[in-house]
Amino acid sequence: MIESEVKEMRREAERMFYHGFDNYMKHAFPEDELKPISCAPLTRDRANPAHIELNDALGNYSLTLIDSLSTLAILASSPSTVGSENKALTYFQKGVGALVEQYGDGSSGEVGKGKRATGFDVDSKVQVFETVIRGVGGLLSAHLFAIGDLPIKGYRPKDQNSSRDDRGTEQVLSIQWPNGFVYDGQLLRLAQDLARRILPAFHSTTGIPYPRVNLRHGVPFYVNSPLNQNAESGQCQSSKAELTETCSAGAGSLVLELATLSRLTGDPRYEQVAKRAFWSVWERKSSIGLVGAGVDAESGLWLSGFTGIGAGIDSFYEYAHKASILLSGSPLPKDQPQSLIEGIPTPVHAKLVSEEQQTAEAFGRVWKESHASIKRHLYRGDMYVHPHYVQADLYTGASRAFWLDSLSAFYPGLLATTGDLEEATETHLLATALWTRYSALPERWSTSTGSVESGLSWWGGRPEFIESTYYLYRVTRDPWYLHVGEMSLRDIKRRCWTKCGWAGLQDVRNGDLSDRMESFFLGETTKYLFLLFDEDHPLNKLDAPFVFSTEGHPLILPRRAGARSSYSKSRQTGIYSKDDSDDSQSVPTCPLPPAMLPFSVSATAARADIFHAANLARLHLMPTQNNVESPLAEYSRDHPSISISDVRSPSNYTYFPWTLPLELIPHNATCSIITARSTFDITFPAGPNMLMGPGFLQRVGNGILINSMGGVRLGMIQDVPFETEDGAMGKEYRVQAINNILLGKDERIFIAKDTASNVVNPLDPNFTRVRDTSMLDLVVDVQPMEEETQPQRPTSDSVNDNESSTSDSELALDASIVANPEVASNMKQTFSSLLQHVAALIVDPTPAPPPPKSEHSPREYVAAVLPVGVGVAPLPDVDDALGPDIHGAPQGDVLWHSIYVANENCKNKLPASVPRDHQVIVIKRGGCSFDEKLRNIPTFAPSKTSLQIVVVVSSEDEPGLPSGWLIRPLLESLQTTASGLPRHNPIAMIMVGGGDRTYGIFERAVGLGIKRRYSVQAQGIPISNLVIL
Repeated sequence: MIESEVKEMRREAERMFYHGFDNYMKHAFPEDELKPISCAPLTRDRANPAHIELNDALGNYSLTLIDSLSTLAILASSPSTVGSENKALTYFQKGVGALVEQYGDGSSGEVGKGKRATGFDVDSKVQVFETVIRGVGGLLSAHLFAIGDLPIKGYRPKDQNSSRDDRGTEQVLSIQWPNGFVYDGQLLRLAQDLARRILPAFHSTTGIPYPRVNLRHGVPFYVNSPLNQNAESGQCQSSKAELTETCSAGAGSLVLELATLSRLTGDPRYEQVAKRAFWSVWERKSSIGLVGAGVDAESGLWLSGFTGIGAGIDSFYEYAHKASILLSGSPLPKDQPQSLIEGIPTPVHAKLVSEEQQTAEAFGRVWKESHASIKRHLYRGDMYVHPHYVQADLYTGASRAFWLDSLSAFYPGLLATTGDLEEATETHLLATALWTRYSALPERWSTSTGSVESGLSWWGGRPEFIESTYYLYRVTRDPWYLHVGEMSLRDIKRRCWTKCGWAGLQDVRNGDLSDRMESFFLGETTKYLFLLFDEDHPLNKLDAPFVFSTEGHPLILPRRAGARSSYSKSRQTGIYSKDDSDDSQSVPTCPLPPAMLPFSVSATAARADIFHAANLARLHLMPTQNNVESPLAEYSRDHPSISISDVRSPSNYTYFPWTLPLELIPHNATCSIITARSTFDITFPAGPNMLMGPGFLQRVGNGILINSMGGVRLGMIQDVPFETEDGAMGKEYRVQAINNILLGKDERIFIAKDTASNVVNPLDPNFTRVRDTSMLDLVVDVQPMEEETQPQRPTSDSVNDNESSTSDSELALDASIVANPEVASNMKQTFSSLLQHVAALIVDPTPAPPPPKSEHSPREYVAAVLPVGVGVAPLPDVDDALGPDIHGAPQGDVLWHSIYVANENCKNKLPASVPRDHQVIVIKRGGCSFDEKLRNIPTFAPSKTSLQIVVVVSSEDEPGLPSGWLIRPLLESLQTTASGLPRHNPIAMIMVGGGDRTYGIFERAVGLGIKRRYSVQAQGIPISNLVIL
């Protein structure tokens, strides 16, 4: 797109804003919003308080003007007006004056009274979230522009009258504007007045704010609020119970605005309650790292088991990242109070959040953890035609719904600012294809059916798609995104124009209009369009830790004297990297934009998967539309600024966006083949005497336990990457569904060995049980703590002078031992215990009666690795010990109960009685070779009571391997006796890790058994999440 075309697009975005703003001021101000079809104001529905879709946002305080002020300030840097007058700056200053006229200047006394109210003393019950992001955020952003903390080209108020006090708080003295208005911080005082009125909502026992508050009366409708517990001063009303359900986005997306307010005013309450709300939500995340949508403010319980990245959750993730940027610009004052007293009567709010939770780094870690969980559980890759996200089970990650909502279109923009450019690009492609299809984004669209989901077909002027387009262009400078912006602008003009403003689309499929111009259309949608086409705007070049709020309001914290930022910012994207002096964590960096193909202009247009997104959006099934279908057609006769591109539908859907010039498509471009999913089903027929009915599948802690294979149908998919022994990369199978029950990526299928043995055919290539030849598990019964006074078993100290250890050791395994195991290659074997993992997971998640008291000793499960080499002896041919039952309790007995604990067994030969009278010998690793340790064991006559196995306990980390990993021990020569004669009955040996703690377990051991590991393969490929117990 040439420079003149970009400039014209910027003018069109500017005209789009003024068409809406002028009509709002003419037909609707001082009410909240405009009805663009009726040319009338839109106000609260006082006749129907339950109409929360309207009443939550419209607080009867001139919402659209407040939301538009920051857009006017941005337009003022690139005015299209000719002459000395800056139209946008004049409008901005007049708008501030009009707001003060209606609501006062935010101070006490007569000057604080406006025509409509004293401050925001209005009888309106509003949503806390909407009031903060639109009202408080809009006022603060406009204030920052007014005092010059955010730039307006040619406007320099700091050269006039402003200063900072000894706390670093901005002190606005007076700024004289050309229209005679003197600005002295009125917007900041009004923002504080509005925020003070929502503070009662934060009085909950969980730290999560109640969803709504009355700007005049507080929260009398929440009977359990601590504010209403005092019989004398409480404000509780007798009415029907008020819903206490809020959402993660509503509770956790307040930090940017309220932290900015606290830093500007010196009042820490706002920042602290917002941070407490954020961390209260995050602390309730599921075990797989996801947060839900609906949460009860009083109990803190999730009210829905679904999660995603869209409505109800979206801005929580956004604020985790953006708070890490904003807060990095100005650390908390050192004289920050350690408690909050005024207005905070309950103990739960008496203290600040922890020192660590105050930091920018803490919020950054939340984003990194959240993104990893989203990528793991919600992201579907290119094997599903084109990458996209699903709605999943909050606790398991299993897919639950397959739709995208228009709010989730923010996510590519967020990814662009965090440096995840490839993921951002591919997900934005699908949103672009959907916009091309519908000339807007429907509220909800199904990836499975390819149509609008559940009749949710409206588009109310939402900015998220255009916002992501803006961010991606700033990161890549790819002209593709300019043409995407052009498509959006022309489609909005074509479909949403009315003579009194811009209407929303009630149905994107047929173009029916809704008689409402949401405040965010002027506050965000037109703003991002304008900035997209304004390359040299000061905000696009501002090298400072500023952010756009979720309502599109730029915010920045005042820099305290002498304070230094702990993060350095990327000029365009806000990507941060830690100081070079900090080597404790990896340094996040912003990747370079993709390289251009030779003789091409757009790397995005040349992507090999561009038509994969078109295929998923079903663009290839759309008919050609050539009809002129807009009221602009008649209007354009007298308005030459309207072109045929503004009134005609897209061409033929063969490529997208429909505004993309053909010259941006490489002449020999080809589309890569869509990846086919490798899937199949395995069905086990019901046989005689097989258990059938609801009991044969049982939900357990981390998956499903199969009690009978009869009638089981396993849905397999090959999508788990793994490395083969020769270093090649492959993909394992995963059970993604069992009897139409979808599973999460971390869920497992558990089958008892005997259950599987009844139906598994060793010759069936689709379901083959394979014994693990490199690892097994030791089942160890441990002496109970109360029996410590009993005589201990013989050690080498009681037999001869050979060294031994008799120190007391804890029964618990080291954390590295009880970690979640994965079967590794022969040379990379983890020693973490599978059965310890299963014992912790196979627990009924619902309350259940406690299991009967076990007669067993406490039981531990220790993973062991088998040796290699010519000296290896086979394991004893004994039955496997049993794993834990569904309650995690021990099952069955173990075979060996005479255990001898030695030291390194290197200096002297053990007494002859030791192998004769003990079934297990435990030896420490080190001091000599494994072969020498076995040579120092005397010969013995094999029997059931004599030596069966030697256990070597390792405390060393293998060089070049992660901590807790072991290489299989090497027995280099055939086993011999101490005299050098071949051993007629070679001794089986295994090795475990864990050092002294594991050694202490064997010192207390009163029984030991072995449990072999089994896996299942399908067509010779392992099934990663199927566990044979």
